[in-house]
Amino acid sequence: QVQLVESGGGLVQPGGSLRLSCAASGISFSTYNMGWYRQAPGKQRELVAAITSGRNTNYVDSVKGRFTISRDNAKNTVYLQMNSLKPEDTAVYYCNAEYRGSITNRNYWGQGTEVTVSS
Repeated sequence: QVQLVESGGGLVQPGGSLRLSCAASGISFSTYNMGWYRQAPGKQRELVAAITSGRNTNYVDSVKGRFTISRDNAKNTVYLQMNSLKPEDTAVYYCNAEYRGSITNRNYWGQGTEVTVSS
């Protein structure tokens, strides 16, 4: 059974920091591309940051220079370090695991963790 379990969300003041974690089980973690998405109320889910199995990273423009995605394959965990948080970063953050094989593709989601940036 595949599980992606996010943690680390919460309430933080503008300018503050949070680190989200996503612990994966039931998958061959090192072979998966991992991503963090977010969905704010009334908005579509958007990709925030992604890291490939080869550790290449990409970010949405609005978080470049503030957020850092990383992975620890020994712990089957992907992280999102969020600094200089802004109210517009408020959203539910979801972890995603994607595998693209020559024959099959797989895609899994976590349950989400809520981040609120407010004074």
